[in-house]
Amino acid sequence: MSDDIGLAFELETDSLSDSLGRYLPKRSLYIVTGQIGSGKSLISQRLAFGLVSNNVSTTVATTELTTRGWLEQVNSLGYPLEDAANSGDFTLLSRFGVISDEVEGNVGIEDLLASEALQTAEISIIDRASMILQHYEGTPDQLLSRLRTFCSEERSLMLLLDPDEISAEMLRTLSSSAEVVLEMKTSEIGGGLSRILAVTRFLRAAGPVQPRIGWRVEPTMGFIVDITAVS
Repeated sequence: MSDDIGLAFELETDSLSDSLGRYLPKRSLYIVTGQIGSGKSLISQRLAFGLVSNNVSTTVATTELTTRGWLEQVNSLGYPLEDAANSGDFTLLSRFGVISDEVEGNVGIEDLLASEALQTAEISIIDRASMILQHYEGTPDQLLSRLRTFCSEERSLMLLLDPDEISAEMLRTLSSSAEVVLEMKTSEIGGGLSRILAVTRFLRAAGPVQPRIGWRVEPTMGFIVDITAVS
């Protein structure tokens, strides 16, 4: 269940919500960008677990893993969601079967938006949406209009996008209209890998928003805000 203020994603195991507005705005479009390996999937998995833990009806659609593979991955991070999936409190869709069989035919964005799982969830996350959107035949403005209609009906939508997979015009159109825009960045510093979550936009925040959040991931502990990194 969501709060009137927004969608809660707080966990006791990390301070992400304290740095990222405390709640996700309702009836909103969220854009998360980054190249392969930048952490888009991980931040979406952390947010999904936090949302479900706060009784927010959540659906995740993955274009990269089987349902079993996705659940095993989040479990290894300390984000067990299998029981919630089995009970119906959380819905997981995959373009693959449970093990490894690919679903025949191309699944388009309209197919996903029209599915019952996305229609009935308070928030849906599509990872990696850019893989689907590169086959979209309409204009960026037509796509944005469709997404806005979807979000206007008491739903929110998070799209994970690889800039190399869609046109610059489409990325610009979606990012310029979204309520929340996050960019996952990586760089090498002193022989180590620095990970930064950069907040380009966060409208209707209920709490402080750090423009740059350093983070790392630990097995069984998941997403950890790195206070030693640039914030």
